[in-house]
Amino acid sequence: MSDSVITSEPPLIDPFGRTISYLRVSVTDRCDFRCVYCMAEDMTFLPKRDLLSLEELDRLCSAFIARGVRKLRLTGGEPLVRKNLMSLVESLSRHLKSGALDELTVTTNGSQLRQHAETLYKHGVRRINVSLDTLDADKFKAITRWGDFERVMDGIRAARDAGLKVKINAVALRGFNDAEIPSMLTWAHEQGMDLTLIETMPLGDIDGDRTDQYLPLSDVRAGLENTFTLTDLPDQTGGPARYVRIEETGGRLGFITPLSHNFCESCNRMRITCTGTLYMCLGQDDAADLRAPLRASEGDALLHQAIDEAISRKPKGHDFVIDRSGAAPAVARHMSMTGG
Repeated sequence: MSDSVITSEPPLIDPFGRTISYLRVSVTDRCDFRCVYCMAEDMTFLPKRDLLSLEELDRLCSAFIARGVRKLRLTGGEPLVRKNLMSLVESLSRHLKSGALDELTVTTNGSQLRQHAETLYKHGVRRINVSLDTLDADKFKAITRWGDFERVMDGIRAARDAGLKVKINAVALRGFNDAEIPSMLTWAHEQGMDLTLIETMPLGDIDGDRTDQYLPLSDVRAGLENTFTLTDLPDQTGGPARYVRIEETGGRLGFITPLSHNFCESCNRMRITCTGTLYMCLGQDDAADLRAPLRASEGDALLHQAIDEAISRKPKGHDFVIDRSGAAPAVARHMSMTGG
């Protein structure tokens, strides 16, 4: 991996005065699940030659860390299916040791956690997000198409045994898991895990109608308040979630609401795909190619120039809408391409 040294570069500040301190990096568009709200079952993935090498991913991440990124999240697809990913995690851990990076985290579906949990912890990862939308094995199989529920449960146990703090992410889907949310919340908190609920987002063609799936989290919260006492918390973990404490369990519940209550005013994030495309906003198509300047020279001057040009175009906010007036998704690319 690159042994590049973090140099003094100007911080990343967008046209609206927001400092970019959080980078989400997709290491692969591939996944071993086919979740119905995320991708079609017959997905065509990118040829491997189009993907950044692990060395290139390291160099790219390091360039952003040099510009003030303090939190780095590896995503996919399913990041843990990327061959030799642990070598990238090990290399990036040098930025944790130097103090240049505060946190290195991973979002995963949990299928490969049994194999990798101890290595992640060894290389400085302390917190991971596991995407899990139901505790019903049959429903899990239906929504993931290819997933093995017991393997994911085993992976979560392995992660906790390794010392990783686990947060469960669940997409709230009308008619699928809305009635399950109280029991998922109780289960997660009993295991010492946070739960964060996410509204479904109009990204990519999924062979279905998201208007049937969309469940505003304002409705979910109102329903939970019939059973639980919710206390708003000022907690921030670097992302877009707003948190409450469930007084009856003592645990935290997060709400990520890109549609019903967007969080753009405090956006500190950018996303890079596994091909080196930088998206300044999850909900906009505008993007910048960082692969070309990355490969154009051994130095990072061209790369920093491209990053500066891109951040100058970061929009004030996204404009996600889900309704029946337009069948096409708000953004054509799939979530697995952008990075979860």
